[in-house]
Amino acid sequence: MNAISSTNPKHRQELEKILGAGNVQPWGEIDSIQHQQIIQGLAPETPIEGIIYPQTQEQLAEVIAYTHQHQLKVLPCGFCSKIDWGGLVKNIDFVVSTQGMNQLIEHAVGDLTVTVEAGIKFSQLQAILAQENQVLGFDPSYPETATIGGIIATGDTNSLRHRYRSIRDLILGISIVRYDGKIAKAGGRVVKNVAGYDLMKLFTGSYGTLGIISQITLRVYPQVEASGTVILTGEASGISQVNQILLSSALTPLAVDLISSKLSKKLGFGDNLGLIVRFQSIPESVQQQSQRLMEVAEKLGLKAIYSDSDEENLWQQLKQLIWQSESEDSIICKIGITPTSAVKTLIESQTIGVIHAGVGLGVLRFDGISPQTLLKSRNWCESQGGFLSILKAPVDLKQELEVWGYAGNGLNLMRQIKQQFDPQNQFSPNRFVGGI
Repeated sequence: MNAISSTNPKHRQELEKILGAGNVQPWGEIDSIQHQQIIQGLAPETPIEGIIYPQTQEQLAEVIAYTHQHQLKVLPCGFCSKIDWGGLVKNIDFVVSTQGMNQLIEHAVGDLTVTVEAGIKFSQLQAILAQENQVLGFDPSYPETATIGGIIATGDTNSLRHRYRSIRDLILGISIVRYDGKIAKAGGRVVKNVAGYDLMKLFTGSYGTLGIISQITLRVYPQVEASGTVILTGEASGISQVNQILLSSALTPLAVDLISSKLSKKLGFGDNLGLIVRFQSIPESVQQQSQRLMEVAEKLGLKAIYSDSDEENLWQQLKQLIWQSESEDSIICKIGITPTSAVKTLIESQTIGVIHAGVGLGVLRFDGISPQTLLKSRNWCESQGGFLSILKAPVDLKQELEVWGYAGNGLNLMRQIKQQFDPQNQFSPNRFVGGI
């Protein structure tokens, strides 16, 4: 059993005075699905008193002030979709969920901005924006359950990075609750800033180790008129060539994803490597750009397929094959390599994988492999000037291997930042690089 229930009800009772009955759930009363999600992110025998559900930013601040005063450690989350990403968290007292903080604060339609509470779901916000023909510029791994705060905390964006870049580039303003319960703000709607730090970039990908995101202002985009996808498959040399030609051309794709032969086969495209390219614009532009790419590909001996009517299903299926596995021993890793090494990396991995060709970031999914095989893949990525970090994996494997595989020289700086923002190590202990 990965977590044990604390028998001390004192803190739960005090927190219920702040939040009201029903907003502090004892560990033993958590439903089985949520229980399983949480223990996958915890070191064995971690005692937990329960889950706390603040309903407002002010309640969250009061809760953290209390946990700080009583030296309690907390694990922040939204709907737990990525709570098992990263290192195994140690010695926490409470999980703090922002799912009750799910309100739209302001949608400035004409300014293409939206301000929300951190616990609002991505799918919920997309539905609100769709009423004004607007969309978000990022695509999380679990779009139905992921919260905006959780997406930012894990830096979780995929194929849309090609056009819109990282999630941190789309944040215009952020509010966070500090270790002492005080609220700090940066960027849009500023009331009080934290001098010397770019909080929007600092908290993106911080995995809940520096504080808890409470509100966010985001840039949004107009919906496009038309969308189409070109699927190219064939020999590695041809895929590599067409990818280089595309990335250096005047074409403006929304997404450019290299897929491994195993993923290509599961998608029904045969046993070869693939390149999936999505265009969005006015109908004429989508058709013209797609046709140009297909002509180049066919000259290189590649098979080219164009899809528009059912392309959304294709992109959803691709994401599901990567992120949703019925196997308990599945291992999902984030990789980064130089874009020129992408094709070689997919061949070397011999597994289900996708690499966003323009940036060299991607995901590999392994099923039932040994730690030694996983280390070989990490060594390969490092030999190409990149990295391999383990996101999801069985607890025993995360205990055996160093999850992050960080070999850079920034660890001391990271620890200094952690000390500045969380001097008592009360947020997500051991989840981040180097045990931060």
